[in-house]
Amino acid sequence: LKNVNISVGHGKTVAVVGESGSGKSTTARAITGLLPPLEGEILYKGEALPAKLKDRSKDQLRKLQMIYQLPDVAMNPRQTIGEIIGRPLTFYFNMGLSERNARVKELLQLIDLPEDYITRFPQELSGGQKQRVCIARALAAEPELVICDEVTSALDPLVAEEILALLDRLQRELGVAYLFITHDLATVENIADEVVVMQLGEVKDSGAKVDMFKPPHHPYTDLLLSSKPEMRTDWLDDLLAARERGDAVSGKDLGIEH
Repeated sequence: LKNVNISVGHGKTVAVVGESGSGKSTTARAITGLLPPLEGEILYKGEALPAKLKDRSKDQLRKLQMIYQLPDVAMNPRQTIGEIIGRPLTFYFNMGLSERNARVKELLQLIDLPEDYITRFPQELSGGQKQRVCIARALAAEPELVICDEVTSALDPLVAEEILALLDRLQRELGVAYLFITHDLATVENIADEVVVMQLGEVKDSGAKVDMFKPPHHPYTDLLLSSKPEMRTDWLDDLLAARERGDAVSGKDLGIEH
């Protein structure tokens, strides 16, 4: 990472986009202290956070939570859902068993899962349900900022849409801010207030979403926008018409090169 400067406002969603290897996830890990930067500062409400995770106070840890791309590797398969969601409640708030279980049930309701899931294990849940549990675990700490690192990329489109709708509702209800790491521009259009474009460890472009999807752009932003897949229902008609004319037809001509 080089000269990365990203600001997230209270209750806002900032999407960080770029191709694989652009530095998106590295940025997230630097902010959380999992990958301490060699220089520069991570500021939270004007206060410089210790670079390393182990040096941060419990309250600093609590306010900044992270949801990972693969829920299967983010949860202990030997723990029940109640234990997984309940761990932050014990760690941050010293809740006893009965109080913790009551709060876990509230959190399950918040993410639209039945209360009796408290006794289930991760392998008994679908991919979307597992990601909901990871969201509930992050919210159990009552954070002010949640970093979402490609949280829908491992899910099928319909489930991913449900997760995005859930995150949107939770933001409106709880006022939590999101730093949303993604490569999916359709997702960005749905959830972001602001957009940051990264390439090779640097911020190449940034601004409000309404501005970022209108020209002029940085050349790399133009490249990303031009790479966005589009579903055309009339592509076959174009192909048949071209063949009737005897034209040579390529995927690019049909707009399906991406």
